[in-house]
Amino acid sequence: MSLEIITSDALDGIQHGFFTRKGGASSGVFGGLNCGLGSTDQADIVKINRTRAAGALGLTYGDLCAAHQVHSADVARVTGPQDGPAPKCDALVTDQPGLALVILTADCQPVLFADPKAGVIGAAHAGWKGAIGGVLEATIEEMEALGAHREDITAIIGPTISQRAYEVGPEFLEDFLADTPDNARFFANGEGDRYQFDLPAYGLHRLRQAGVGNAEWTRHCTYSDPERFYSYRRSVHRKEADYGRLISLIRL
Repeated sequence: MSLEIITSDALDGIQHGFFTRKGGASSGVFGGLNCGLGSTDQADIVKINRTRAAGALGLTYGDLCAAHQVHSADVARVTGPQDGPAPKCDALVTDQPGLALVILTADCQPVLFADPKAGVIGAAHAGWKGAIGGVLEATIEEMEALGAHREDITAIIGPTISQRAYEVGPEFLEDFLADTPDNARFFANGEGDRYQFDLPAYGLHRLRQAGVGNAEWTRHCTYSDPERFYSYRRSVHRKEADYGRLISLIRL
């Protein structure tokens, strides 16, 4: 089975892709293109999957630059091929051609950024913690430090969990209202004391408030399409032992 890669016309001219789970070598609950070295999948199989993803962008495994994602607002600048452990952060930026920035997700938002005029790209892992903590704005600021201009930046949110699948409790809502009462707009009433949170709408709001030139969501829900996407929340509901991680890549 060949790889399936979701791209955005808004990033035309910049090689990128939000990869689905199709076309990989993993099996079982990981069936497909599991690219999570932190999963309990076989490491050599995960490396095969990552190599296939890199090859789709004309690169090798060694050209992949990843983060040790920790749900933070920290950003690392990539200046060359990674040598040693991945930095603990949730976003990466670079102005170096021939390197791919890697983001792994399984419901959280993968966000790919590019300022083609300046030749600067970025990639962020933005779950609710990272998004409310400012990881998207921090990525934009670090891109600016490399010469980008926020009005020239396009930011695309890839497959993520949609509002209809994202049930949260009252404490979750309270955290967002404490940040600003305006965040109430991203919540809908659910059953009992539960709410439905619109993570991609919140991400788009933060990006647009930050002043990027263009911000879009591909409108794919990870939870609702098990044939194409891994989902942490779905794996919990199904009582599965583990779950795969989707890979998103961007390169100059």
